[in-house]
Amino acid sequence: MNERKRMNLYWKYVAEQNADELLKFFHEKGVIRWHCTNEQFTVPEFIKANCEYPGKWNGAMERMEQNGDQIITVAHIWSSEVSFHVVSFFQVEQGKILQLDEYWGDDSEIPEWRRNMRLGMPIL
Repeated sequence: MNERKRMNLYWKYVAEQNADELLKFFHEKGVIRWHCTNEQFTVPEFIKANCEYPGKWNGAMERMEQNGDQIITVAHIWSSEVSFHVVSFFQVEQGKILQLDEYWGDDSEIPEWRRNMRLGMPIL
């Protein structure tokens, strides 16, 4: 299976909160870091945090770049109540995620101060 298909499956399982399938992607010594909240997880901790997060989720990978064993993805994860975009840096060793550094951002409205400046336009 090519890396794009694997990464699409990875994000599908993140959104589905499918612990069994997610576990298959990780190296046993994997480390996951969520930089925006200054947290570092082992693989079991990451699986628990992701899969026990409340609510039903949807998700889709929007972009992927690869340079050797480094993969970068941009994904959109959303529920009926909230929406996030996440930029993820995967370090892969022998087909397994050894290190994952993620930057999660809440999707939100343009701040009023910037709206008042009448700058830019919506991304289509």
